[in-house]
Amino acid sequence: MKLIAQIPYIKIVRKVEFEGQHVTEEERMLTLYCDKITTKYREFPLKDVYEITHRSFDSSIGFLYLHTSQGVYSYTIKQSPSSFIESYKKQRSKGHS
Repeated sequence: MKLIAQIPYIKIVRKVEFEGQHVTEEERMLTLYCDKITTKYREFPLKDVYEITHRSFDSSIGFLYLHTSQGVYSYTIKQSPSSFIESYKKQRSKGHS
């Protein structure tokens, strides 16, 4: 399984404990392989990913959206996803749809 591209995303983790709520950010990876896209806990076959879009809110944060056969999944990102999206489009055009 050949790794094509990666982009880090941020997962906000909230824990409520006796002394209050704690909020932390975990950096995780969205990884594009020749036949699928994976996250820490999910796997999307490329044939089930219809499109990848993004929306930036300012220069430091935005959302990457995976439009799949199971719905739309959003990931918080802190860098431009242009390279990742372009790699996805090239991989899809190779006939893995």
